[in-house]
Amino acid sequence: MEALRASYGAASSDSDSDADPPPPPSASTSENIRALSPLPPPPLDLLNPPNSLGSTLDCLQGGQASRVRSFPHVEGNYSLHVYIPVRIPLASKKEMAQFLKKVSHLVPGLNVIDIDIPLNMLCIDDLKLEQVVLGREFHISLGRTVPIRVHQIDSVVAMLRQKLQFQRRYWIDFSEWEVFVNDDHTRSFLSIEVITGGLAEIAKQIQAVNEVYKLHNLPEFYKDPRPHISVAWALGDRSDLLKEEVKRCTAAGGYAHKRIFSCKFSGIDCKVGNKTYRICRFQED
Repeated sequence: MEALRASYGAASSDSDSDADPPPPPSASTSENIRALSPLPPPPLDLLNPPNSLGSTLDCLQGGQASRVRSFPHVEGNYSLHVYIPVRIPLASKKEMAQFLKKVSHLVPGLNVIDIDIPLNMLCIDDLKLEQVVLGREFHISLGRTVPIRVHQIDSVVAMLRQKLQFQRRYWIDFSEWEVFVNDDHTRSFLSIEVITGGLAEIAKQIQAVNEVYKLHNLPEFYKDPRPHISVAWALGDRSDLLKEEVKRCTAAGGYAHKRIFSCKFSGIDCKVGNKTYRICRFQED
C-alpha cells in the first residue's frame, strides 16, 4: 500500500492529516511528467482510506459491517476526544480473558473495540486474547467526541491544560461489567464501569472539560456521566441479550462482589484528528 501511495505521489485528502501540501512542480519537472505515460486511476480504497474521518467503514468482518461515525465529515473539521488513558494490569488479564471467552460464545457478533476484529476469532488463543484485546490502551471519555474547526484547536488545548494541569494521583476502581448503547441505538458496548474509587475525581474532570466545551459552543457531556472503558461492541441494540449473559457470566465467574481491576490515574490526553496532545501526565510507576 505504501508503494502504491508513493506511485501516485499524493497523501489522503482527509482533514485529519497533518502533512503539508506538496510544493508546485518546477517547469522541468512538469515537462518530465508530461513525457511519462499516464498512470491508471487509483483504487477507491486509496482515495477513501478506511480509518479516515467521516468515511463509512463498510468492510465486512465476521459477516457484519464495521462501525460508522456518529457525525458527518466536513472539510476543515477535526475530531476532538478528551480522555484518561487506561491500561489493564497484567495480573487481571487472565481472569478477564476467561470472562470474555464465555460472553463471546453466548453473544455472537461481538467485535474488539477500536481494531474491529471479531472477538470470537481471538478467543481461540488465550495469549492473543490477553495481548491483543486486553493489552492495549483504553480510554475513559471526559467529553463527547465532537467535530471542531482548525482555528479552535489551539484555544481548546490551551484551556484544557489551564483547567486540568494541577491533578493529583488517585486510584480508579473498575468494579462492574456493564452494557451501554449509543444515542442512535446503532451499536452496543460491553464495558467496565467505575462506580466507586475514582468516580468523584473523574466527575470533577468531566465538569472542567464541559466548561471548555461550553466556551467553544460544543455539546457538553451526558447529564449523569457513568465513567467506563469499552472492551467490545456489536451492531444494533443488543443490550437485552448482552445484559442477560453478562449477569450470568458475572455470577459464574465470581465478579458479583469484587472489583475487576484497579489502576492509578495516569493523566489526561486530548486527541484532535490524528494528533494527540498531552494535557497532563504522570510518570508510570
